[in-house]
Amino acid sequence: MDIIVKKTEKIRGEVVIPGSKSHTIRGVIIGTLAEGITKLINPLMSEDTLASVRGCIQLGAHIDTSGKDWLIEGTAGKIIKPEGPLNLSNSGTSLNLLTGVASLGNFEVILDGDESLRTRPVQPLLDALNTLGASATSIMNNGRPPIKIKGKIKGGKTQVNGISSQFVSSLLISTPMAEQDTEISVVNVYEVPYIEMTLRWLDERGIIYKRNSDYTFFRVKGNQTYKCFEKAIPADWSSATFFLVAGAITNSDILIKGLDIDDVQGDRMVITYLQKMGADIRIEKEGIHIKGCGLKGTELDLNSTPDALPAMAVAGCFAEGTTKIYNVAHARIKETDRIKVMAEELSRMNAKIEEVPDGLIIHHSTLKGTEVNGHSDHRVVMALALAGLIADGTTRVDTAEAVSVTFPNFVELMTKIGADIQRGGTIC
Repeated sequence: MDIIVKKTEKIRGEVVIPGSKSHTIRGVIIGTLAEGITKLINPLMSEDTLASVRGCIQLGAHIDTSGKDWLIEGTAGKIIKPEGPLNLSNSGTSLNLLTGVASLGNFEVILDGDESLRTRPVQPLLDALNTLGASATSIMNNGRPPIKIKGKIKGGKTQVNGISSQFVSSLLISTPMAEQDTEISVVNVYEVPYIEMTLRWLDERGIIYKRNSDYTFFRVKGNQTYKCFEKAIPADWSSATFFLVAGAITNSDILIKGLDIDDVQGDRMVITYLQKMGADIRIEKEGIHIKGCGLKGTELDLNSTPDALPAMAVAGCFAEGTTKIYNVAHARIKETDRIKVMAEELSRMNAKIEEVPDGLIIHHSTLKGTEVNGHSDHRVVMALALAGLIADGTTRVDTAEAVSVTFPNFVELMTKIGADIQRGGTIC
C-alpha cells in the first residue's frame, strides 16, 4: 500500500491520540504473569500489541480483546509450553519482553517473527539470561531471531548491554519470579525513559527492587508474584510526535488531546525539542495546542527518544539554518537503520542532509515531492508523509501498510485536520 501526500497549506482541528504501544504491551505481559483477571482500559489495538497478545495466549493466558477494554486471565507465573513457535511478527518489544517471560518455564520456547524482526540483535539479552540459569540461543547463531529459550532462570548476578532498553526491561519484568534474588549490572544505558516506564509498572504492582541513580545496577527480590489489576493505558507520545511536528512545519492550529504530560514516556520531550526550535506550543487544560510558525535549527540529543528521530529529521528540513541530531546511534537497530534510511529518503526529496555515526546533520531544504521508500518501517513511513506536507508537488510513500504496527488510523486522523493525504491512488 502507498500513501499519497500533497503539499498542504493549512491544517486545523482537534485530534485524539490513541493508546501507548509500549504501555499496552507491558500491561498484556504483566497481566499474563499475574494471578486473577486484569483489565486494561483503552489499550492500543495494533499489529504490535496483538502480536504480544498472541504470544501470551500461547503461553497460557486467556485474553479477550473483543471490547474497548481488554480482559486478561493470567497464569500466576505458571506459563505453559506453547504449541509451536511464538510468531511475534514485527514487534521487537514483544520479542524482547517475552524472551524473559519464556525463561520462566521449564521447557523449550522458540520465538520468531517476520523478515524485519529477524534483523534485530538480541544476543545481549540471551547472554544475560544464560548467566541466570537459562539456556538461550540464537538458532542461526547470528545473535538474532529466531531464538530458543529453555528455563528456568534461577536468579543470581548478571550483566546486560543496555543498547536497547528492552533488554533491561525484559530482565526487570521476569526476574521477580526467579527463585533467588537477582543483581543486574547494565553497561551502555540507553533510552532511560523506557526503563523508567517498566519500573513504574513494577512499582504499581508492588514489586520489590532497588536501583542506583544512573540505572546501571538493580537488585530484584526473587520469588515474588504479580497480582491482577485494572489500569487505563495512557495515550502514545510517540504517535503524538507526528502531529506535533505536522503542526510545527505547516500553517496550523491544532489541539492534540488525550496526552498525559506527566507520563514517563520519553517522547513527551518532543515538545521541548520543538520549543527549542521556536515552535508555538502551549499546554492547556483541553490538551496540547500548537500553532504553525517558523522554526530555527538547533542541536538535539535524542539518546532517550530514538523513535522521534524520523519526524525530527523532517522538522530539521523545515527549520532555518542547521539542525544537528546526535547521540542516537541506537536508532540504527530499530525496524530499520533509521539514520541511514532517513538520510537516503529525504535526500531523494532534495533535502540537504548528512549521515553521521550517531545521528544526522540537516540543513534548511526546499523539499520536492517524489516517490520514496518507507522501508516497511512505520515511523519512517509516517515521517516521510510529514515531509510530503511541505514538499512541492506530490509525494508517494510505499510500504505504508507498516503504519498498522502502531498507528492504524494515522491517515484518517491526518485527513480529519485537513492534511491532503490518502491511501493508494495514482500520481498525475
